[in-house]
Amino acid sequence: MALLASLLLKSRPGIQLSCQPSIIVSARCASKKAGGSTKNLGGKSPGRRYGYKKRDGNFVHAGNILATQRFLRWHPGAHVGIGTNNTLYALEDGIVRFTKEVYVPPPRSREAFSVICKLPKGALLYKTFINVVPKKQEGNFKLVE
Repeated sequence: MALLASLLLKSRPGIQLSCQPSIIVSARCASKKAGGSTKNLGGKSPGRRYGYKKRDGNFVHAGNILATQRFLRWHPGAHVGIGTNNTLYALEDGIVRFTKEVYVPPPRSREAFSVICKLPKGALLYKTFINVVPKKQEGNFKLVE
């Protein structure tokens, strides 16, 4: 009987008795995940689309974006607002007009020293302004004396 018990216990290594020395069975797990090759996956997003979104003569509603820009290429004119990222947008419904106007910077501004001093004598500085001409309001009456 003792012989039969010892054969049964030897065939099952996970069962331990107090009379036999303990047998430790261990399994080693992987320390790294199995992964493929890594790639630099950046740069797949499309670039920012800067530029004017509405052309000269287009009709716009209040809040429409007229131009997106990184620096001040186009300046806000009449009925046009400017956002924190230099985005120009319409403040009223109307027709878009691009104009080039003579620009005179304030006398003590940085632009007066950096730009105006480099211009030849007698040259004028022109800048492009985007304006919105409000549509003609029909049906509104004013009280006239």
